[in-house]
Amino acid sequence: MKEFLLVDAPHPSTIDEELLLRHCKLEFGRGTGPGGQRRNKVATACEIVHEPTGVMAHAAEMRKQADNRRVALRRLRDRLARVVRTSVHHERYRPSDLWEKRRQGRMLPVNPKHYEYPALLAEALDVIVARRWDVAGTAGLLGVSMSQLARLLRHDKASFDLVNEGRQSMGLPRLR
Repeated sequence: MKEFLLVDAPHPSTIDEELLLRHCKLEFGRGTGPGGQRRNKVATACEIVHEPTGVMAHAAEMRKQADNRRVALRRLRDRLARVVRTSVHHERYRPSDLWEKRRQGRMLPVNPKHYEYPALLAEALDVIVARRWDVAGTAGLLGVSMSQLARLLRHDKASFDLVNEGRQSMGLPRLR
């Protein structure tokens, strides 16, 4: 079964950019491969390491350093949402203000490209792991339908696969 990094609340993917970057080490370097002379001569590639957890993200596909920094930061938030867990009580959990703000009845409309997606994914995964991969019970605690929670997970293939691996390890059926 997958081992997670456990941190105290708040989850690193939920904090604002400025605070998150205070806990990160940024390095810029030159990219390699196709893209022309600028890519090979100018330090536009970006690598971000979240120092408390050691989680890392990299971006080098853009021509501008600021664009690569933005892409790497988003990748870091996504990766943090997948591999870092905060401790939650499996029965007395109350959804965050962000979750309640985004929820519309039993629906949770969110585009996976939206900047709040990693925070919502992290919250859902925290509760799913605390409830020993019980997705239906987690959906009930979070106030959404199971299909909405599965859709949130399905937007991120690695998270969806992670949940299915966890469910299989507990003898539960895979999500479709």
